[in-house]
Amino acid sequence: MSRMTQNAAGAVVSNSVLQGGRRKAYRPLPQLERREAVDAALAAWARGDWFETHELLEPAWMGTADPAERDFYQGLIKLAAAFVHQVRGNRAGVAKNLVGARERIAAAAAEAVDRGGTVEGFEPAALLPAFVALERQAAAGAPGAVGAARKPRIGADRLGSPVALAIPGLIPPLLRRTSP
Repeated sequence: MSRMTQNAAGAVVSNSVLQGGRRKAYRPLPQLERREAVDAALAAWARGDWFETHELLEPAWMGTADPAERDFYQGLIKLAAAFVHQVRGNRAGVAKNLVGARERIAAAAAEAVDRGGTVEGFEPAALLPAFVALERQAAAGAPGAVGAARKPRIGADRLGSPVALAIPGLIPPLLRRTSP
């Protein structure tokens, strides 16, 4: 059973939502504030700061009750977490988080079908092939896939990812919304 609280406007809200059959934290955050959090996270992503990306996306993820939006943000959080584990040389953490990232992005894509395929201006279905490729290459033990000694960086047109995988087209869709 979830607890109920009052928001700033005095409305009673639940502090948890059902996501993937499990109760997850819900701390309502207005859409503008969620967008600002995502924009800050994307700036951290562009700097290759995976831990900060993860931290900045959490309020957006916990701040919406919309299933597609929650799944999309959680997919990005899990992708950033995979890269954090990569930097730390944790092969199991990379693999587990890449699987979770792909599952959440796939769920967001499926949930977004009824709204023109977009989630807050992003197209999760367009990102899914890159997530699948990252997961497969890491599972196959791509050369240099674990143990990167330096902080990963993102180039203008490819991911200089900590899993040593160059997936053209992954980063530009993340950095630009396809609709307002």
